[in-house]
Amino acid sequence: MSIESTVTAVVLAAGKGTRMKSELPKVAVVLNGSPLLLHVLKNLESANIKRKVVVIGYRKDVVTDIASSFPGVEFADQTEQLGTGHAVICAESNIKNSDKYLIVACGDAPLISSHSFQSLLALHVEKGYSATVLSAKMDDPTGYGRIIRSADDGSLLRIVEQKDATAEEKVVNEVNTGTYCFTTEHLFDALKNIGNDNAQKEYYLTDVIKIFRNSGKKVGAMILLNALESHGINSPEDLETAKQYIEKGLVGV
Repeated sequence: MSIESTVTAVVLAAGKGTRMKSELPKVAVVLNGSPLLLHVLKNLESANIKRKVVVIGYRKDVVTDIASSFPGVEFADQTEQLGTGHAVICAESNIKNSDKYLIVACGDAPLISSHSFQSLLALHVEKGYSATVLSAKMDDPTGYGRIIRSADDGSLLRIVEQKDATAEEKVVNEVNTGTYCFTTEHLFDALKNIGNDNAQKEYYLTDVIKIFRNSGKKVGAMILLNALESHGINSPEDLETAKQYIEKGLVGV
């Protein structure tokens, strides 16, 4: 039995994306002839991850139309958008006992390659981590959650959102891409213990890292070989940048 057959991907696709200045859900915005969400589903499929649970919310009819023709797709409803941790909790009823590992991917991050998904899963399994974060080194990390590592051994300590970061933490240029691999049984236990005591009053999936560390579980982070893959689409300018990356051959799609 291959490792991939024990993996399900949860794709976060419930948000509106107000900065896109479009009535479409953000994941329905078109890049290179396909909606953002389809790029993500194709890259997961190419990584041999067959089961995909798409978390839907804003204009879910549009998102369902886009994804329902894709093989191995199921849907989970997030009626209120209360953060990334809440989104994954909404997908819990879709998860099967045979799903040993979960990959959490963002529906608005179309450039993360199948190779990066495979490498993340391989590292997670090899190291016996409960959570592995896909990270990237950025010249300008503004707006992203920072990866805080131990000064002693470089291990992952926590992820701090920009709004909650200290001045010292904001200098860190290794950031969270919003893509993760989790050991399923550990994840849902930890999600029951996250709170929303933060600037956004949201349930952050990243809080699971702290919970795992505090309970003695192993967590890690894998730095993307090509940081440009982490480019998410939050605005028309971001979309234009992604098109340029593709046209110049800086990323594959």
